Amino acid sequence: MNYKIIFQLLSVLLLIVSGFLGAAMGVGLLYGEGAETVRAFFIPIAGAVVFFIMVRLFIWKKGPSFLSPKSGFLFVTLAWIGASALGALPFFLSGSVPSYTDSFFETMSGFTTTGATILSNVEALPRSLLLWRSTTHWLGGMGIVVLTVAIFPLLGFGGLHLMEAEAPGPSVDKITPRVAGTAKILWLIYIGFTLAQTVLLMLGGMDWFDAMNHSFATLATGGFSTKNASVAHYNSSYIDAVITIFMVLAGVNFTLHFKLLTGKFREVVRDSELKLYLAIFFVAAFAIAWDLLGSNYSAFGESFRFASFQVATILTTTGFATADYTVWSSFSQSVIFALMFIGGCAGSTGGGIKVIRILTLLKMSFTEMKYLMHPQGVFGVFVNGKYLKKNIVYDIAALVFLYFVVFFVVVLIVASGGYDVLTSLSGTIACLGNIGPGFGKVGPVLNYGLFPGYIKWVLSITMLIGRLEVYTVLILLTPAFWKK
Repeated sequence: MNYKIIFQLLSVLLLIVSGFLGAAMGVGLLYGEGAETVRAFFIPIAGAVVFFIMVRLFIWKKGPSFLSPKSGFLFVTLAWIGASALGALPFFLSGSVPSYTDSFFETMSGFTTTGATILSNVEALPRSLLLWRSTTHWLGGMGIVVLTVAIFPLLGFGGLHLMEAEAPGPSVDKITPRVAGTAKILWLIYIGFTLAQTVLLMLGGMDWFDAMNHSFATLATGGFSTKNASVAHYNSSYIDAVITIFMVLAGVNFTLHFKLLTGKFREVVRDSELKLYLAIFFVAAFAIAWDLLGSNYSAFGESFRFASFQVATILTTTGFATADYTVWSSFSQSVIFALMFIGGCAGSTGGGIKVIRILTLLKMSFTEMKYLMHPQGVFGVFVNGKYLKKNIVYDIAALVFLYFVVFFVVVLIVASGGYDVLTSLSGTIACLGNIGPGFGKVGPVLNYGLFPGYIKWVLSITMLIGRLEVYTVLILLTPAFWKK
């Protein structure tokens, strides 16, 4: 394990994060916020700069540097923890969030694009903190490590193992032969979508600040809003439609967006994961809309508007709200709860288990049933017309198993605080799946501020485990990882 290189990379990443902290501080200065708010940003920025200078002076290794797979896993985990620890300071030092535990929870929720919050009055925050809160989403959505990979070649670092450790899908799908080129293209698409949504929201009546913040949260599938009532505050069918469309787009594999932009339409429409993802969205949306028609909404258009928004926000693990789905019928609530265990597509900014894994396990199950009926037969699991080797299928099965092991362990920890089963179950899957709102005492109109400190720390780590695809974090807990 090359700790010198890890510290070098960490110092660069925190320096990048401090640059975005500086942008938020600049907004604070623009709006004449007090010296206390400016100081709250200046201290972590100064700390990141000093850390970088110290590393540069004393342990910087000159020449090309490459990380081993083990070092990559450790760095990515430390990157998210370090960015969250640094990013929590403005909330804490400004006094807007009195507890550092709560500040860390809020920031980890941001960087992991979970959207779970401890704040009951978001609108009381200064604009600088609101922007920083949304920026943590935006950086975490495409991945602060993927952003850094685009810059590392300039510093002489190799980045493949970082993308393998951080990439939100089962595998890294390189668009170009060079990893840095892939990272840059992904970020350009991400920025393009963000700008497009910002403009469309402004056309719907949002001011530039709210439009940008909601675009940051949408494309990152995070869900932090600048309003206490979330998107419901605007009561606009146009805004609901724009955000719904961009949430669905953000839940799609970003390499498919690139293929579409480069004219490879046939490859996009033939993608098995995309077809299943869209099928789940439309079937769930129409089922809930039909169920709510007459009881909650008088017209099908209105019913579909709210149903499709909530299906999109849960399926893509965004976490916005335009309605309190906890007052809907048991059927609609059950559909919403089931969607919490699916998530977006591989290679998207969405969390959850991922549609490709659900698809693979379904196909594996049907294949095993064929073996039972025809023991001498030769069968295989095919996705997008390609045969999946058994080690890949087993890897997916093992990851999903570990996902549920973590889920049940955390459920027991949350329940140990005396919370009801629904709150414990939904609060856990909402954090592990990076969704945000759940049911019970953590529903869409409530927050996570009721939990004691130890549960908030556990849920913070749970968000990280879910965001980094389970293995990246859990592998650090194995004795074999630390052996030379």
